[in-house]
Amino acid sequence: MATRILFVCLGNICRSPTAEGVVRAVAARHYPRLALDVDSAGTANYHVGEPPDRRTVAAARRRGYDLSAHRARQVAVRDFAEFDHLLAMDAANLAELRRLAPARTRARLGMFLEFASATGGDEVPDPYYGSSEDFDRVLELCEAGAHGLLQEIAANHQ
Repeated sequence: MATRILFVCLGNICRSPTAEGVVRAVAARHYPRLALDVDSAGTANYHVGEPPDRRTVAAARRRGYDLSAHRARQVAVRDFAEFDHLLAMDAANLAELRRLAPARTRARLGMFLEFASATGGDEVPDPYYGSSEDFDRVLELCEAGAHGLLQEIAANHQ
């Protein structure tokens, strides 16, 4: 049975699609036998149906990740039943997930960077109003989070 993970940020055009794409790629390279179902969504409906921010796509491309097929969507109540983990990029989005979660959700709600303690922080900062370096930093954090998350999932499935 596949482990189902939903990455969540505000608009689903920068951080969460980056996390989704990085986790897919790292899993394919390093954990090819690990059964995963990975997706991303935003807590707001600002960009539903749109592709990732062009700066997100460019930063990902520079590191060998292809995010071009992604289209933004908003978190739905069904996500709390369909996913094992809903991992937020920051505390505000985690609070929103907790507010939206049905009382008896089986999904584990948490922060993505809790799987990357070496980063020295618990939030992936929103690069939307920042520079290209901010988008590169998001990728670095997502790579660290991906490795930690996948190590934990792999260890739990052995």
